[in-house]
Amino acid sequence: MPADFTPDPAHEPHEIPEPTFADDVDQAPPAPSTGPSIAPSTASSPARRVPAGQPRQNRTPGTFDNPSKSSKQTWKPTHTRKKEVLKALGIFQRATAEHLWRMLRPGDSHDRCTRDTLNALKEQGKVRVETRLESNHQLWVLAERGHKEAKQLLPGNVRVSALRKLEFDDDGEPVTGEGFDEHAAAVTMTAAVLTGAGFGTPLSWQTEIAHRLPYGYTQYADLTMRAPDVDVPAMLLEVDRVNEPVDVLVDKVRRYNEWFELLAPKAHKDHERAARAYGGAKVHDFRLWSRIYPATGHEGYVPLAFVFTGKTQAQRASRMRRLEQAARSYFAGTKYPGAGITAVDYHQAVPVVVTELERITADPDGAAGKVWRRLGRDEDQWQTLAEALDNPDGDRLHVVQAEQARKRQKEREAAAREAQRPVCRHCGAKFTDDRWDSVRQYPAQQHRELCGPCLDEHHEQVRAEKAARRLAEEAAVREAAEAKVKKNRGLFRRRT
Repeated sequence: MPADFTPDPAHEPHEIPEPTFADDVDQAPPAPSTGPSIAPSTASSPARRVPAGQPRQNRTPGTFDNPSKSSKQTWKPTHTRKKEVLKALGIFQRATAEHLWRMLRPGDSHDRCTRDTLNALKEQGKVRVETRLESNHQLWVLAERGHKEAKQLLPGNVRVSALRKLEFDDDGEPVTGEGFDEHAAAVTMTAAVLTGAGFGTPLSWQTEIAHRLPYGYTQYADLTMRAPDVDVPAMLLEVDRVNEPVDVLVDKVRRYNEWFELLAPKAHKDHERAARAYGGAKVHDFRLWSRIYPATGHEGYVPLAFVFTGKTQAQRASRMRRLEQAARSYFAGTKYPGAGITAVDYHQAVPVVVTELERITADPDGAAGKVWRRLGRDEDQWQTLAEALDNPDGDRLHVVQAEQARKRQKEREAAAREAQRPVCRHCGAKFTDDRWDSVRQYPAQQHRELCGPCLDEHHEQVRAEKAARRLAEEAAVREAAEAKVKKNRGLFRRRT
């Protein structure tokens, strides 16, 4: 049964219970975006960037937080920046100025221009402030006018989030939004810091994507990334604020694993079963996920990332350890068979990486730094995302170890064969391969106990003995003939 990958516009992150889809029809997802980024700027180190108005240390010459009017740098919101913000809000629905700054303009030293752009769009009636977060950051959403414009700006294969309509209470006062909680803020922040670090573009992301399972459950991903042209082509992300039981996270890993095993429509079940039994990556050609997500570039399914945030660092670390222990069967892979083989087959496993939003924002390199850890590996080993998703103990190691195993097997077979090699009874030397093959090929031959040289010597001796006997016989015949002639001469003399 194909999974419904098309998001439900009515389903917003963690606002309402998951809807039922009894009457839904499964649809194929839009193709992954390969278009240009919303923002033309390139990633830069977040350590040099702080929100406008925040204290700043070790300021380098020429940088500033709140530029004065006399500055030569222009901070007037441009048409390009306005379109960037509208597109981003069309995808993520709700964001703060910091989110948009990190995502769209990571090269800016602060979020001043992003805030000015939002205020300019607000004056045009295209965006509005829905609420304030606990951090006191304003939360921005699209107004109806801006939502219509975002639909026109975004490519047709990019889903536009549902419009957050302005509601009023009985007194006619606007009702502030209550749906965008700290979890949803962390989701948008995660997409922002990853995009700012060069992992795809804003067009690469989608939120609350449905992964339908045959038994009626639909697993929604907080974030999905599809960026075929970057080092990490695809990834599923779950943001956790350390406020749910670890069993909930383990169930998510299990359900993703089940979804990855679903057959694609019209896939041949017998061929898939044969490919699965044979092992390797060939089985994925029959799976639904390979029709939706780009190839990962590594063994296994699309990687799953857990981004932890909130509570204390010790609590987050404890949560990672418990998740690692409880979900090991889904990400650990299976050992390749064979003596001396330690390589792991990850082709039927979900690569699971973890990080902390606080760790990302504190690292000078942001999400591009060594802020990721692959579950199942050294607990203290933090790596870049590309390093964490690599499998040095997977197929590459298996190729090396399999070749070494073949060499060892040949050596054992050669040693066993050498132990059975016959020894010459005459001189004690071992048989050569040719002599040994001759003995085995002609089991009825004589002198099987002799090596080649000794057999040649024996044959030479036999020939010499035959020649000697022949000469002796010939000499005896001559002597007998000579004696007969001599005897006949003596008889002739007596008669005369």
